[in-house]
Amino acid sequence: MSLPEDPIILYSFINTQLRDKYSSFEEFCRSNSVDAEKISDKLKSVGFEYIPELNKFM
Repeated sequence: MSLPEDPIILYSFINTQLRDKYSSFEEFCRSNSVDAEKISDKLKSVGFEYIPELNKFM
């Protein structure tokens, strides 16, 4: 899967995927063969962190 490079667009894309298709960030990463740590680091660099209880980045 090709993910958006821009962190703000990535944030929106991931949260949409989590809302519509996946019960957790881990499930999203596993299903799409993407590196969770790399995505988390990129989103943290612009102030977003994954909140498991809400299943979204904030």
